[in-house]
Amino acid sequence: FENVDALARRAQLERRDLEALAAANALATLAGHRRDALWQAVAAAPERDLLAAAPIDEPERPALGAPSEADDILSDYHTTGLTLNRHPVALLRPALRAQRLSSAAELRDRRNGRLARACGLVIARQMPGTAKGVMFMTLEDETGCVNVIVRPELLARQRRETLDSRLLAASGVWQVESDVRHLVAQHFEDLTPLLGGLRTSSREFH
Repeated sequence: FENVDALARRAQLERRDLEALAAANALATLAGHRRDALWQAVAAAPERDLLAAAPIDEPERPALGAPSEADDILSDYHTTGLTLNRHPVALLRPALRAQRLSSAAELRDRRNGRLARACGLVIARQMPGTAKGVMFMTLEDETGCVNVIVRPELLARQRRETLDSRLLAASGVWQVESDVRHLVAQHFEDLTPLLGGLRTSSREFH
């Protein structure tokens, strides 16, 4: 298709279909960035009253500024639950680095028994029945994942941070056994407010 008009006409798409495609950034190759795509979607399939037989004068398309990378990522998660752009934590890396929070890639070479601090989106929590109250969490950032061990006493002390945080900073002791690496957490900090309007979810296994 050469443009959004051609797509709407040949695929017989209604306005709501085009708006959904534009919101998901699926019209980028035809219309450019999201804001232009949404405008072109409306123009390509305008809502018309059944009684309005007269031709409609289409308004002139305004010059719309391209959304920021953060806006694009926010829209991606809102419409599809994921993004093909950079990982959200990548945008926060300068602020996290200022707090001495390491990335998953930086921790891979950390020696056994050293103190470590990591931060990422909480993508999984699990507490197997055989683990004697120990919880296992996975934090994801732009470079990979960090496996975190949460002992019962920390869970009791910081239950809200452990169970409710979507962006979590973890401090503790880095353990390396053969090729298995994990962070034995001693303290958590909920950094979810840094995500703004971004909504993420985690897998919960109990």
